[in-house]
Amino acid sequence: MRVPVTSEDNKPLMPTKPSRARRWIKEGKAIGRFNKLGIFYVQLTSVASDNQTQDVVIGLDPGKMFSGVAVQSQKYTLQMLHLVLAFKTVKDRMEQRSMMRRGRRGRRINRKLSFNKRSHRQVRFDNRRSYKLPPSIQANKDLEYRTITLLCEIYPVNKIVIEEVKVRGNKSFSPVMVGQKYQINRLSKLTNVELKKGWETSNLRKYLGLHKEKSDKSLQIPETHAVDAVTLACSKFVQYKTWEGVKNHGATWVGDVTITHSQFTILRRPPISRRQLHLMAPSKGGSRRKYGGTTTRHGFRKGDFVEATQGKKSFFGWVSGDTEKQVSVSDCNWKRLGQCTAKKVRLIQRNTGLIVLSTRKMFNLMASNH
Repeated sequence: MRVPVTSEDNKPLMPTKPSRARRWIKEGKAIGRFNKLGIFYVQLTSVASDNQTQDVVIGLDPGKMFSGVAVQSQKYTLQMLHLVLAFKTVKDRMEQRSMMRRGRRGRRINRKLSFNKRSHRQVRFDNRRSYKLPPSIQANKDLEYRTITLLCEIYPVNKIVIEEVKVRGNKSFSPVMVGQKYQINRLSKLTNVELKKGWETSNLRKYLGLHKEKSDKSLQIPETHAVDAVTLACSKFVQYKTWEGVKNHGATWVGDVTITHSQFTILRRPPISRRQLHLMAPSKGGSRRKYGGTTTRHGFRKGDFVEATQGKKSFFGWVSGDTEKQVSVSDCNWKRLGQCTAKKVRLIQRNTGLIVLSTRKMFNLMASNH
């Protein structure tokens, strides 16, 4: 395990041992901090004695429902992350919004008039020439991009390796591929980007002796998606190269890398509903009830990380709603843990737009290769 280190002017340096980080904090040479991914790092309070850095690579295994991200150096696996993407949630909400909009437009039309006298809205412009990403795919790419950006702030990353997706037939039906070029262009502005084919990832994973869980890819474990991200990051240090002799030729794996214990983090967006002025059915009397939004009437925001007390038990969770006197607190899967009196809820961290479930124990992919 290694602890990220940043300089006094927030420049990422090479990670260090936990014992050395504790000694720096004790001696006043560094300050312990947490970033928005829940990763603990130390910031130096004086000029670093050595600013030299080694190769640190981020691997990204993009998907439609889940993505894997990993940070790897030649000697250590630094981080593994499992991203729960909001593709289905955003897609369903966009369909619902479209249906509600059609209903409102239909109710405005006076059907007692002849068709040529009805107040239809005229076409203002051709809205079918846009090249924007669908909102569901945009949400996926934004979460991946934000995660990698936050990692680059605490690790001296010099390359990002992405698994390139190829789809036969009509490519527009692959949500993973639609936003691929857009994501590569954005990440290229951060550092160097390299693409790898799926079969290259598979071959290297087998050579490294890593196990991939294929029976249920929704499992939130390193062996589903983070394992491919680690493999992609390792491709910087281990490569398959051909050679030719006088009378023979062949190919072999060149280079070495060490895969070690690492922290495993599950990351997702809080599924907060947008503020809706119009609901599915019109309210009686014309008065609309409040629905959606991020604010509560008790000073908390939805997505705030809090400590709540209910009777004799206390628990941690995220604010997901409120009533007149109570605050709803939910777990990382947005399932309600309880409704507590607002006075018995203590704010720990404001909403960052992320729900971070940092597993306490360390995971080693090499231990699960059988």
